[in-house]
Amino acid sequence: MPTTGAPLRVQLLGPVRAWRNGVEVPLGPPKQRAVLSVLASRAGEVVGVDTLVNALWDRRVPQTAVNGVHTYVAGLRRALESGRSRRGANAVLVSVSGGYCLRMDPDQVDATLFSRHYAEARRTGGADDIETSLRLYEEALALWHGEAYSTIPGPFAELERTRLRDMRLTAVEEWATDMLAAGRHAETVTELTSAVAEEPLRERLCWLLILTLYRNGRQAHALRVYEDTRRLLRSELGIDPGVELRSLHQQMLCEHPGLRTHGTTTFAPLLNGAPRPQQLPALVRGFEGRAEELAYLQGVLEDESARSDHATPVAVVDGPAGVGKSAFVLRLAHRLRDRFPDGQLYVDLGGTAPGGRPMSAVDALRRLLGSLGVEAARIPDDTAACASLYRTVLHGRRMLVVLDDVHSAEQLRLLIPQGPCCVLATSRQSLGGLAARDGAHAMTIGPLADREAARLLVSLSGNRLAGESAATARLVTLCGGLPLALRIVADRLTANSGVPLDVLVGQYTAEHGLLDLLTVGDDPRASVRSAFEASYRALPPDAARMFRCLGLYGGQVTEQLAGKLARTDARTTRGLLRLLVDHHLLVAEGGCRYRFHHLIGVYAAECAERELPVGHRAAVPRFSGPGSAMARRHFMASADMVYC
Repeated sequence: MPTTGAPLRVQLLGPVRAWRNGVEVPLGPPKQRAVLSVLASRAGEVVGVDTLVNALWDRRVPQTAVNGVHTYVAGLRRALESGRSRRGANAVLVSVSGGYCLRMDPDQVDATLFSRHYAEARRTGGADDIETSLRLYEEALALWHGEAYSTIPGPFAELERTRLRDMRLTAVEEWATDMLAAGRHAETVTELTSAVAEEPLRERLCWLLILTLYRNGRQAHALRVYEDTRRLLRSELGIDPGVELRSLHQQMLCEHPGLRTHGTTTFAPLLNGAPRPQQLPALVRGFEGRAEELAYLQGVLEDESARSDHATPVAVVDGPAGVGKSAFVLRLAHRLRDRFPDGQLYVDLGGTAPGGRPMSAVDALRRLLGSLGVEAARIPDDTAACASLYRTVLHGRRMLVVLDDVHSAEQLRLLIPQGPCCVLATSRQSLGGLAARDGAHAMTIGPLADREAARLLVSLSGNRLAGESAATARLVTLCGGLPLALRIVADRLTANSGVPLDVLVGQYTAEHGLLDLLTVGDDPRASVRSAFEASYRALPPDAARMFRCLGLYGGQVTEQLAGKLARTDARTTRGLLRLLVDHHLLVAEGGCRYRFHHLIGVYAAECAERELPVGHRAAVPRFSGPGSAMARRHFMASADMVYC
């Protein structure tokens, strides 16, 4: 999108203001300025009306919201293009494809310019060009004129205030680190004192201020700042200072000669062996397919982790039970591990653990903090304080965090650190809100294609299937491409090497009892039925009832037919079907049609039969085998009631 020739400049790092040709423009009421701030943050890009609505209003969006956006845009056009006639074309704020575009140079937006200077400062940092780095940091910080998006309402402004504030404080920390390394500690006291007053719980800022005061010969003042910080952490969060601050305190008391050295400027130079956890589970034997998906996510996450905008890359992989999400994410994690030299964390959040409850976010945070070397006595009970400590401990560390079997978006959000980490997660639910609100990369993986499934089955079965293409194809079809089912079948084939192949394959013919064969001993994690059961038990009651109704029927359904089966109105039916699709218990096809994966359909039929009232079990029709389609049509035409 070309920019307008007339210069427009916008300030977001402070009160939102704008100048046209050097003259300040009156921007109108707060929500009108909020619209400008969103458009300016994405200068030259088309911003949809829905995006603007979501940026201005949180959960309670009024019915007049869209009209309100149009009104605010009209007001901005009058302000920014006061000389334009009513019939003249808009040159600055134009309507494009269901949205609006602010045509201006992005570098004339101070927030964009700050991010660019800051990224350049980080790239040029180091002993070889420290003066250039310091100049760029100072140019970036000089752009601030108060709190970002000051007095601007709406969730977008709130998120940007927090993000930009964290970037500014990190820039101050990195600038101060370079200043200390250059021996210019006398010039850093004022800026660090101001930053600590703004964020007194930020331990790295306090560490830098204390070290700066000490190097300026103000030991008593440095010790007082430490004591003030210790008391504040205790009163606000119920914790003691971290090992970095405690180590610095001890070295000041001992007058350690290293504190006077210009090079001692990193936050954790004096740690007694900061833990570098290596918690990734081993890769499973036999992995087929997914090459394109792996390459795509690896490329995206490597690109994002190389950028310096402090947005933590997050990827969430979802799919049905038994499809191989954990194996996929672990393979991706092993590919990425070298880019995160500070270690790898792994937690199974138990979102659908058989017979158990999902791990709470605070319990997950405690486990993560323990893995990072935080003493149990320092971990607060409050969830928010625990999350704050987690982000503090990981601040500035390049660490890979793998979170398996996520229960919900809210559970995951608390576990996403800021900065140069990377988060990989799996879930049996579609967590689209994380992509929309948090910028996560969401990917759904489905069953393997027949060729890939056959390769996996043959590779895991030793020589049992060598040259047996017909038997292999039959077993692949039976398993429906689910890696868990394929692995269980392969285990059964190798464990029964003395049984003829045709006998073993023949045992999988009938649907009745099929899931009994797709299990290994009493291990619930090696059971297709247990995997499906966990997903089913996570459903709300009305969705579980719809699942049973569809299992009773057994074939492809439309929304209308599903509503007839469950006796629900059209709106309720549509919502329940969508919920089953989001939980990957139902597959949506074109034309508002839905179907089960073959094995999930078998399990749904089991649920329908098992959970019927005793007196109705004999009345349950079984729609399988020859003539099943005709039987279903006859049942739907004649049934007076639905047994589900």
